[in-house]
Amino acid sequence: QVQLVESGGGLVQAGGSLRLSCAASGRTFSSYAMGWFRQAPGKEREFVAGISWSGGRTYYGDSVKGRFTISRENAKNTVNLQMNGLKPEDTAVYYCASDKEVRSFSIPRERTEYGSWGQGTQVTVSS
Repeated sequence: QVQLVESGGGLVQAGGSLRLSCAASGRTFSSYAMGWFRQAPGKEREFVAGISWSGGRTYYGDSVKGRFTISRENAKNTVNLQMNGLKPEDTAVYYCASDKEVRSFSIPRERTEYGSWGQGTQVTVSS
């Protein structure tokens, strides 16, 4: 089992930037793909971005392509989400998650493919 702790959320004006980080502990971080999801009030939790276990491949949800960048530092057991050009509709609680499968060939995009979750960090974008 892996423990995940997100940080970096906050309040920002539209057009601004935030960098979220997720610190992992408890198992071999570098062997698992990682993802970021978000959940706004009254909405389903949605996939934001994912990165392969090696860091060589990434995948983004349509609503954040070109604005968000996911990265990982395996030596530090962290995964980051750089968010630029923020919009009010990006307001949500952001969660990082770890793949259930070790060294998966693909980047998971469904909630059910992830086995461990952080507690979430709030991102609020004002207009």
